[in-house]
Amino acid sequence: MSEQIVLNDRYQLQERLGSGGMAVVYRAHDLTLERTVAIKILRKDFSNDPAFRQRFREEAKSAANLSHPNIVTVHDFGLYADQLFIVMEYVPGTDLKTLLKQQGRFNVSEAIDLIIQACAGIGYAHRSGLVHCDIKPHNFLVTPDQRLKVVDFGIARALSTISPDERSEIVWGSPQYFSPEQAAGGAPSPASDVYSLGVVFYEMLTGRLPFTAPTADELARLHREALPPSPRRYNPAIPLALEQIILKVLSKEPSARYRTADQLGRVLMSFNQQALAAAPSAPIQVSPPKALSLAPPTAEPVLLPSVVEPDLSSEEVYVEELPPPEVVVISPPSRSGSFDWLTWLLALLALIAVGGLIPFWLWVMYVLNAPV
Repeated sequence: MSEQIVLNDRYQLQERLGSGGMAVVYRAHDLTLERTVAIKILRKDFSNDPAFRQRFREEAKSAANLSHPNIVTVHDFGLYADQLFIVMEYVPGTDLKTLLKQQGRFNVSEAIDLIIQACAGIGYAHRSGLVHCDIKPHNFLVTPDQRLKVVDFGIARALSTISPDERSEIVWGSPQYFSPEQAAGGAPSPASDVYSLGVVFYEMLTGRLPFTAPTADELARLHREALPPSPRRYNPAIPLALEQIILKVLSKEPSARYRTADQLGRVLMSFNQQALAAAPSAPIQVSPPKALSLAPPTAEPVLLPSVVEPDLSSEEVYVEELPPPEVVVISPPSRSGSFDWLTWLLALLALIAVGGLIPFWLWVMYVLNAPV
């Protein structure tokens, strides 16, 4: 920047990093703590609007209460020249949407690793009583060493303020990624974030969105009514069991999905473990597509073992049934079919001994009680 601007005599702006609909983000230097930070400044045309100012404050408060390795940390909040700003952790890296544009799609193992990290951050927000409500690849920052950070809690909702019956004619969020219930103006829930994570995951693996349309209204209708195309149609390297997880996450009904991002993350970690365990003997590997051995379209599909979600509820893990896990029943040892003569002989001797004592005791009683 040609002119060095210092916010509140502390934060020296250095470079513009990007901009969104409401704010501009800069890299800056914290003169007090001698560290690099990122600063989001509310645009001037929104700064005089009380509703936008309040929303900006809510973002700062929501994110400031979250402390997690996969969530960008908020350090400070302030006002400079009648413009609100948020001071955040500086994350050197690129947003996930830019990476998708650069490479088209991710291989299976890379995509799973990044989504597991996203689930960890969003799951922590769910446990803290917040629904993000705007999950999209633009709000995921990826560092050069493949660490993922979640940003932008601008329209996050506190679970305590959400009524299950609420309806709204104004829908906040991104039409390409929001859930069917959000598209219908219904109440968001942690399962709404799970759906949006599923859309991002679908895009990472296929290089395309499950639904595309020229207008936001048509996109909303597709999210509410249309079934997503099979991810394996666009990327045959996706294992069938993983596709089933994705399609479950993209269910229209919130109750048919995983309830929180934590659950989805645990299912994907379990899938990873089973895929690695099966890798030495199975033809399907969770690895780059070039190492994949695919069966012809008419062949019997190869199923990876079922993903078992520990300590959840009675809900089924998949939309489609998978073979149940093998159950080993330990039976008592079988007996030989031959007749056990020794046992019967001992029983007969015991019977004779007991029977012989009866006449003896009768004789004793007679002697003792005989008349003199």
